[in-house]
Amino acid sequence: MDIGVLTAPLTAIAGVVGTLMSALLTQRAADRSRQREQERAEEVWERRAAAQELWACYVALNTACRHYLAALTDQLYALGHDAEVPSARQRLAGARDHHREVYAEAQLRLPDPVLDHAAAVSHGLGAVYGMIRRLDVGAPRPGESPAAARAAIDSLWARLRDMRREMRADQGASGAECGR
Repeated sequence: MDIGVLTAPLTAIAGVVGTLMSALLTQRAADRSRQREQERAEEVWERRAAAQELWACYVALNTACRHYLAALTDQLYALGHDAEVPSARQRLAGARDHHREVYAEAQLRLPDPVLDHAAAVSHGLGAVYGMIRRLDVGAPRPGESPAAARAAIDSLWARLRDMRREMRADQGASGAECGR
C-alpha cells in the first residue's frame, strides 16, 4: 500500500478535526470571557449597592442628628416662652425617638472611624437632652443653665460637622465643608 494514498485522507481528517476543535476552543474561551465579565459586572454592582446603602445610612443619621439638635434648640427656646413648651416637648420626643432608631441601624453599618464620631454625637445629644429636661422640670444640676445648654448645643453642631467630614471622607466625597 502506498503511503501517499493513506496520507491524503489522514491529512484531510486531521484538518477537519483541527478546524472543528479550533471553533470549539474559541467558543469555549469566549464563554469563559463572558462569564468573567459578568462576574466583574456583578461585583461592581454589589459594591455600588453597598456604597449606596451606606450613603443612605449616612444621610439618615446626619438628618436625624440635625433634627434632634434643632428640637433641643427649640425646647431650650420654649423654656422661656411657656405657651410653646408642650409642642416643643412633643417635637423633641419625636426627634429623639427617630434618632434612636436611625442610630441603632448605623451602629450595625458604619465603619469604626465614622461610628466613633457618631457615638460622640449621640452621647452628647443624650447629655444635652437630660440637661434641658432637668431645666424644664426645674431641677437642674449644679452648672446647668440655659447658657450652658446653649454652649453644649453649639459644641454638638461642631461635632456633627466633624462626623459629616468623616462620612464624606469615607465615601471619597470631596469639596467644601457642608454647612450646618
